[in-house]
Amino acid sequence: MQIKVQAMGVYQTNCYIATVDGKDFIIDPGVNATSWVEKNVTNPVAILNTHGHFDHVWSNAELQKKLNIPLYTPKGDVMLLKESTWMPDLPPSTPDIEVQPEQEFDFDGVKVKFRHFPGHCPGCSMIEIADAIFSGDFIFERSIGRTDFPYSSPQDMRDSLEKFKKLDFDKTLYPGHGVNTSIKQEQQHTDYWIGTL
Repeated sequence: MQIKVQAMGVYQTNCYIATVDGKDFIIDPGVNATSWVEKNVTNPVAILNTHGHFDHVWSNAELQKKLNIPLYTPKGDVMLLKESTWMPDLPPSTPDIEVQPEQEFDFDGVKVKFRHFPGHCPGCSMIEIADAIFSGDFIFERSIGRTDFPYSSPQDMRDSLEKFKKLDFDKTLYPGHGVNTSIKQEQQHTDYWIGTL
């Protein structure tokens, strides 16, 4: 698998293009992501949202239209695609697929699984493709997503971190902001973060 990344907008939100078996998956196309994505894909097949916050979904609709590919968004966050408390000028988007928690998809042999870890927001998910997991704003290097936003839940985040602790495999984590880390590396810190919530 080949992974390209570009930080977008003032919040430096990571937009990823994951290429597996010649298929390009666009993950979290944020502010002004369209031109970069268009220059870096050859066979785009889907847009995938880890969650619905504006800095991760800003270019959804533009890319849906320009590339003529479907948008997959966690069901719990679909309402966030229409309006943003922080960004009233958010371009609205409508997913082609409202993803259920833990739902898995098969793109002609390429498996894509949405692992549900709510807390930062109701639909917050990590997207697993081959040997990579795109962790959105659930887990970062030595940090976790904030739980003081509208629709956030500290209790859900605690439950999600307990669930994360129990993952019995290791893969590289590609977060929504910052640098790569791994499941095993961040599992060392989850008890600390649980204690802060």
